[in-house]
Amino acid sequence: MQYEDKIVSVIENTMPAVVSIMVGKDYEAILKKQPYVLMAPHGDHVELPPPEDELPHTPGGKIRVGGGSGFIVDASGLILTNKHVVVDPEAEYIVTTASDDQYPARVVARDPLNDVAMLRVEADGLPIIPLGNSDTIKLGQAVLAMGTALGEFQNSVSSGIISGLSRLITAMTDMEGHSQRLRGLIQTDAAINPGNSGGPLINLNGEVIGINSAVVFGAENIGFAIPINKAVHDLKELKEFGRIRRPFLGVRYLLISAVVRKRLRLAAEHGALVLREGMTQSPAVIPNSPAARAGIREGDIILEMNECRVDEKNAVEDILEKIELGGTFPMKILRDGTEEMLHVACEERPMKVE
Repeated sequence: MQYEDKIVSVIENTMPAVVSIMVGKDYEAILKKQPYVLMAPHGDHVELPPPEDELPHTPGGKIRVGGGSGFIVDASGLILTNKHVVVDPEAEYIVTTASDDQYPARVVARDPLNDVAMLRVEADGLPIIPLGNSDTIKLGQAVLAMGTALGEFQNSVSSGIISGLSRLITAMTDMEGHSQRLRGLIQTDAAINPGNSGGPLINLNGEVIGINSAVVFGAENIGFAIPINKAVHDLKELKEFGRIRRPFLGVRYLLISAVVRKRLRLAAEHGALVLREGMTQSPAVIPNSPAARAGIREGDIILEMNECRVDEKNAVEDILEKIELGGTFPMKILRDGTEEMLHVACEERPMKVE
């Protein structure tokens, strides 16, 4: 099969499972909490929110305040998307399929660490996209990005290659300016526009290898996707436990680079320096956390966890995710120039972490 025919075939087989997600809220609730969402720049000033009847509405009568994309992974109505697309617990979510069928959707899980979330619609016999293995992807591999570009152009497709692996970025997660550090991302030059977020990044076997997640504004041909294996883990957790479980340590830290080591005059060449963030009053070690009970202190340098070296490529969270919940693991630290070995409990992350 010729390359062009291959692409057309993949699109025809996978597009029916790609959905558009519409986000709606009550007008009064928006004015009370997020009036800036309704404001628009005009010349040298910002216009006030327009009357309610002049704004776009969802089928349920709410004000449309955003949107994104997703894709169906289970014929009974389970949909994968980005957490930042469905981050608002007070919003209404409407899913539109490629065949223009609309369903109200509810959020069933949000990953506390990765930009992954799951929706469910009440439907049966829906088309699905098979999930691939993001651990086997290679630089230069051809990919397709699908979704609702700019929140308006449903069933959009762009093509490109994988142009980078294991990227680390800080991305804005909501309209209030909150951000999240995303690790291990796939970089692609396939066009990923606002509205594409949550849509699938697909290989030429018709398998999802990533979830389109972020773009770099002001740059061209630089987009990022969450590796699908992170979502596969979440799907397994949801099926077995009814929620997404994540291990929790309870420390704030700074990864040691050559620059950090020189500037802070540290003895260790690698690791994670246990340190509170900036001028915040939040402690470096959260009270009553596994780290606190194991005796970790501010100023300690975490060198190894579970016999795995901590460095810029292997952050604390990356190693922690691979450790079985419910047991303990060894941790090597450097304290006042002396290496020590601690034993830390691998516990489930609480719903809210201060």
